[in-house]
Amino acid sequence: MNILAIETSGAACSVALLLGTELAQRLEREPRRHGERVLTMMDDLLAAAGIGLTRLDALAFGRGPGSFTGVRIAASVAQGAAYGADLPVVPVSTLAALAQGYFRSGGPPRVLAALDARMGELYWGPYRLGEGDRMRAAGTEEVAAPEAVALPADDDWSGVGSGWAVHGDVLRGRLGPRLLTVTPAAQCEAHDVAVLAAAEFARGHRVTAEQALPVYLRERVTSG
Repeated sequence: MNILAIETSGAACSVALLLGTELAQRLEREPRRHGERVLTMMDDLLAAAGIGLTRLDALAFGRGPGSFTGVRIAASVAQGAAYGADLPVVPVSTLAALAQGYFRSGGPPRVLAALDARMGELYWGPYRLGEGDRMRAAGTEEVAAPEAVALPADDDWSGVGSGWAVHGDVLRGRLGPRLLTVTPAAQCEAHDVAVLAAAEFARGHRVTAEQALPVYLRERVTSG
């Protein structure tokens, strides 16, 4: 399976190319240059592999939540490339990819992913390790105040993401001894978007280019 993944939802801009079982990534931490750097990074990866977009099975992107501008960049680039190459797209939750990356780095199998959503809120999602060493949702992704996010009913958990840096005191107080570790500096990467996208693609989960839309969560709440 060949997948090119794009992730620009946070401070890091990354592109990953999965060719069969081999995965290569380019990553840069220049938050204000995502729009100008992501296309160059894509071209560099494809050129290094000696292939073009038409050799891919799908494109993938971090669909959010995250920075409004950053998520929109990833969605727009994925849409444009998919249109041009007539490829399907696999949107991947940035919270799920954050949890997957944490596990990849040696983290535990139960993760509470949290990103700072500003305005006193965070983007939140619980994940458990599932089949094929892929993180699977163990609850609903939401945007809420740290006092209101839904906590898992049992088991020990570890926290990851910028939401823990901003709202860690409240979350620690709510979880108590069930919270094992916290890693607030971790960021979502295209490497993990690609890994999760491959699993989703294998299950038949993909969309057309025009359906490759960002997910902001806050819009989902206000429109629901």
